[in-house]
Amino acid sequence: MKTDQTTRRSFLASSSGMMSLAAFSHLNAKEKASSANTGLHHVASAKHVIYLFMSGGPSHVDTFDNKPELDRLHGQPIPESFVNDVKFAMIPDATRQPLLQQSPFSFKQYGESGIAVSSLLPNISNVVDRLTVIRSLHSEVFNHDPAVNLLNTGDSRVGRPTIGAWASYGLGNVTDDMPAYIVLTSGVKRQPLLTSYWSSGFLPTQHQGVEFRNTGSPILNLSNPDGISRKARQAQINLINKVNRRKLSDTADKEVETRIRQYELAFQMQASAPAIMDLTSESQQTLDQYGVDPNQPSFSRNCLHARRLVESGVRFVQLYDMGWDSHGSLKTEHSRQCSAVDQPIAALIQDLDQRGLLDDTLVIWGGEFGRTPVIQGGGENWGRDHHPHGFTMFLAGGGSNPGTTYGATDEFGFHAVEDKVDVHDLHATILHLLGVDHHRLTYRHQGRDFRLTDVSGRVIDDLIKQRHL
Repeated sequence: MKTDQTTRRSFLASSSGMMSLAAFSHLNAKEKASSANTGLHHVASAKHVIYLFMSGGPSHVDTFDNKPELDRLHGQPIPESFVNDVKFAMIPDATRQPLLQQSPFSFKQYGESGIAVSSLLPNISNVVDRLTVIRSLHSEVFNHDPAVNLLNTGDSRVGRPTIGAWASYGLGNVTDDMPAYIVLTSGVKRQPLLTSYWSSGFLPTQHQGVEFRNTGSPILNLSNPDGISRKARQAQINLINKVNRRKLSDTADKEVETRIRQYELAFQMQASAPAIMDLTSESQQTLDQYGVDPNQPSFSRNCLHARRLVESGVRFVQLYDMGWDSHGSLKTEHSRQCSAVDQPIAALIQDLDQRGLLDDTLVIWGGEFGRTPVIQGGGENWGRDHHPHGFTMFLAGGGSNPGTTYGATDEFGFHAVEDKVDVHDLHATILHLLGVDHHRLTYRHQGRDFRLTDVSGRVIDDLIKQRHL
C-alpha cells in the first residue's frame, strides 16, 4: 500500500492542470472493480441509446398487439384458467373472472414487414419496417415504482444502478463536454418520477443520470454570477480541484474522485449545454417534422433534444413521458398520450436515419408493464389495470433486427406464451448491442460482484441483425 501511495503522490506532484478521470483511475489503489470488467468486449453495433419510457404503462392490446379474440368475445368473462393465481393491482380480488374488453381502436398491417399497428399510431406505422417489436415481455411486478425499478435496474428494489448508469460506468462517454447519462421528462404527472429511476446506485455517483429542466436554464446555476469571467471561473475550478486531489491522494475516496470530475464537467457544460439545448439553429422543416414549438416543453421537444444530445456525443438519453396509467377513460387518455408521442417518435427515427445516426443509436420504446385485456370499471370511463404478464416494447436502430416481431402473447394478450422475454434478457441484449458482455460488466459491492442482469439474462440473437451476431 505504501508503494501505491507513493506512486500516486509522485504522479500528482508531477501533474498540472486538469487530470482526466481515465488516467487517474488506473492509479487508484482502492478501485472497486477491475478495468478488465469494463470497456468493449466485442464489436459494438450501438454507441448511443435513446430510451423512450412511457411512464404508467401503455396498453399493448391497444397499440402493437392485435387480438381479434377480444373483439369476438368482448364482454364475456375471461376463462378462469387465465387468471388462476393472478393478482391484479386495482381490480378487486372478488372479481375473479373480469370481463374481456376489446380495443376501441382498429389495427392494420403496415410496411413490407406487415407488422400490425393500432390506429392510435399512424406516424409510427410509417416507420414500422425499422422496428423490432417484442410482444412477449413479462415480469411478476404489478405496481408502478417496483416495476419501473425492474425495467431500469434489473431489480424491483430501490438502490441498484440503472441501465444508463451501467452504460456510463462500462463504456464512459464519447464527449467530455456533457454527462454520459441525461434524463428529460414530459407529460401528465400521475405518479411521481423518483430520482431512483436514474440513480447510479452503488456505482460512483458520476454515473447517475442528470435531469435537465424543461424551462429556463437546463441545469440550475449553469451561468457564472455577474462579474465572474470564464477565465476567473477556470482559475477557481483549478484551485478547488487541486485541494480535492490532495484529499484524494490521502483517502483514495471514489466520491472525491467523482467531485473532481464533476467540477471539470460542470465547467465544460457552461459552454456546451446551452448551445446543445438551443433549437434556434434547427430548420423550420425539422421543427415541423417533430411537431415542436421551441418555447413549449413537450415530449416532441425532448425527442429533438435527444437527437442533438446523441449527436453531441452523449452516451445514454432517457425520456420519461408521464400519463399512461389509464385505469379509467382509457380511450380518451391513450388517444391523448399517443397523439403527443406518435409524430415525434417517428420523426426521431427518420431524422436519426437521415443523418446517419440510426445505425449506431439504439432507440428503445416501452413502459414498466402493459395493461389488462380485461376491463376495469365500466361505462364510458372504463379503463385497464396494470399488466406485467405479457406486454410489448420495441427497438429501432443500433444493430437491432428491423421489420421483425419477436414472441407472442396468448389469444387474449394476457400471458406471454411464445419466445418469452424476461427483463434481464432485454438488458443482456441491449448491452450486447453496445459491445458489452453482460456477464463481464460487474462491480464489487458489499463483498460480491453485481451486474445489471444479476444471475440471469440471455442475449436474444433474433433481436439482432445477422451481421452483428
